[in-house]
Amino acid sequence: MQLIDIGANLGHESFRHDFDAMLARAREHGVGRMIVTGASADGSRHALTLAHDHAGRLFATAGVHPHHAIDFDDATEALLRELAHDPAVRAIGETGLDYNRNYSPREVQLAVFERQLQIAVDLQKPLFLHQRDAHDDFVALLRRYRDQVPGAVVHCFTDTGAALRDYLALDCHIGITGWICDERRGTHLRELVRTIPANRLMIETDAPYLLPRTVRPPPAHRRNEPMYLKHICEEIARDRGESAEVTAANSTATAEAFFGLPPLP
Repeated sequence: MQLIDIGANLGHESFRHDFDAMLARAREHGVGRMIVTGASADGSRHALTLAHDHAGRLFATAGVHPHHAIDFDDATEALLRELAHDPAVRAIGETGLDYNRNYSPREVQLAVFERQLQIAVDLQKPLFLHQRDAHDDFVALLRRYRDQVPGAVVHCFTDTGAALRDYLALDCHIGITGWICDERRGTHLRELVRTIPANRLMIETDAPYLLPRTVRPPPAHRRNEPMYLKHICEEIARDRGESAEVTAANSTATAEAFFGLPPLP
């Protein structure tokens, strides 16, 4: 079983003390390739450095999360455009809207999201997207650009069936995380995941966040890491009524096509 984690925040400080061991555990559990999420100017730069240090295994995105939109300026845009020219950067993002916490004003989030959409158009890179409690504004803006970019994945999908149908109608891919394993707030995803076409479904950990609550025994540190992608794959497969091998093969092929990944070295 070969898996691709399409969203892992491997630049997070919690991985600094055991980074190589974490990668080794991931490989032992079938996770041979990972997309390192860039969510800020510095984070995007670091994600690319990690991709260079582990060429062929790690790849990167370059973008600014809506939480950090207030820090976006012309220099940030220039940096993202520079980073995105590197072949190891496979998508623009994490970008989008987050009205749940509003760490940046909504009007700023909208403006910064649109600037990053234009970067994806100009450089013809797919989009790695974030949306929380902002569906109507998010879809309205994405719809204006969707036909101009080669692809878009709604990362860490946790929303409703109506939102899912909107995204699929826009020919978006869907990223499913361990949120599906959360009996308090993710049970609706177990039904919805059955309706996602195999060639639109990708899986991710969002490590170090969202440790699947169904992992037994849970690690004492409570940190999520890419090795648990296999567990998420097995949960999704059960919900879809197919074998884990089928879910793994399909999601891996979909991720390879979406991000244009080369075969494993």
